[in-house]
Amino acid sequence: MEKTKKSNRKAKVTASPEMIIDAYQDHLLLHGKQPSTVFRFCHDLGIKEAEFYAVAGSFEALEKQIWLNYMQQTTSRLEADGDFQKFTAREKILALYFTLAETLKQNRSFAVLLLSRQPKLEVVPGFLKSFRKAFEEFIAQILTEGKVSGEVAERPLLDRRYPQLFWLHMSLLLLFWKDDDSADFANTDAFIEKSVNLAFDLISKGALDSAIDFGKFLYQSRMN
Repeated sequence: MEKTKKSNRKAKVTASPEMIIDAYQDHLLLHGKQPSTVFRFCHDLGIKEAEFYAVAGSFEALEKQIWLNYMQQTTSRLEADGDFQKFTAREKILALYFTLAETLKQNRSFAVLLLSRQPKLEVVPGFLKSFRKAFEEFIAQILTEGKVSGEVAERPLLDRRYPQLFWLHMSLLLLFWKDDDSADFANTDAFIEKSVNLAFDLISKGALDSAIDFGKFLYQSRMN
C-alpha cells in the first residue's frame, strides 16, 4: 500500500515550459500588460509559483527566453537542412534572415507587442539581449567561414565588428517588419534581400549597385 501511495505522488504532472510560455503570451495579448504578480499568474493557471520559477525568475526573464527560443528555433531549422552547409556565406545569411522572418511571423502579435514598447533599438531592450547574443554568435560563425572562402574581406579591426554591424541591421529589420502592412509581408522579404545583399557587398566588394537598388526600394516604399 505504501509503495502505491509513493508512486502516485511521483506521477503528479507539473507545468511544462511551453505551457507557461503559452499562458503568458495569451495573457499579454488579451490584457496588453503583464500579470500583476507571479503569484496571481500561477494561481489563475492552477500551478505553484515554484513551477514558474523553474522556467524563469521573472516575467522579464520569461520574455527574454521566448525571444531566445525564436533564434534557437531558426538556427535549428537551418542546421537540420542538409543543403545549408553547402551554401555560400551570403546565402547562409539570407537563409538566416528569411527563416527568422518566418519564425517571427508565426508569433507576430506577441513579437510586435514587445517591439512596440521600444520605438528605437539603439539601446537593446532586456527581452532582446539573449536573442542578440545568439544572433551575433551565429553570424560570426558564418562570417568566419566566409573569410576562409574569401567571400568576406579581412579588414584589420573593422572585421571584428561585423557581427555588431549585422545586429544594427537586424534592429532596422525588426522595426521595418513591425510596421510592415504589405500582403504576406512582401516588403519585408524585399527589405531582407536588398539590404542583406548590400550589407554583404560592403564587407566584400561591389557595393555600388546594391546601394542604388536598395535606395530605390526605400524611396518607392515611402511613396506607396
